[in-house]
Amino acid sequence: MSLDARLKPFQHKMELSIEVLGKDLAGIRAGRASTALLEPVKVEAYGSMMPLNQLASVSVPDARTLSVNVWDKGMVKAVEKAIRDCGANLNPAVDGQVIRVPIPPLSEERRQELSKLAAKYAEEAKIAIRNIRRDAMDTIKQLEKDGEIGEDEMHKLSDAAQELTTEFSKIVDNALAARQKEITQI
Repeated sequence: MSLDARLKPFQHKMELSIEVLGKDLAGIRAGRASTALLEPVKVEAYGSMMPLNQLASVSVPDARTLSVNVWDKGMVKAVEKAIRDCGANLNPAVDGQVIRVPIPPLSEERRQELSKLAAKYAEEAKIAIRNIRRDAMDTIKQLEKDGEIGEDEMHKLSDAAQELTTEFSKIVDNALAARQKEITQI
């Protein structure tokens, strides 16, 4: 078994952590319209809570506006209420089956809060990556203990796991820096 093959599952888990971080960071409102802003919105429809994207299409006509085109005319009020109550400080305006959602500018205080939230998400991703590294190290030590690999190979695998962790930690840092820059510059 090659060096890469033993670490592939751990690398895949780290990639998934980065994906989750990307989704978390995309959901932070940075003053600019983004369809990701409405992804977490759930609408009470047809007797259950449904994601907004199953009831309407969301588009970005300009940098400060979201447009929500509701497919079922009877659901317009429920969609409007869900957007209003989602906690993103949005004030939707209904125009037939289309709901326009203006994105208000951010105050400096709110920018700092969002920046801290982004840092929290990044730290959670780093913790997840370190936990994955710990699992990899435990697996490597167990392989050596069971006699499946020698001490030299154990050290090589351990070094490779650490390099993988460092690489993914840098990806997290870069994503955080980019998002914080975006939040503070708008």
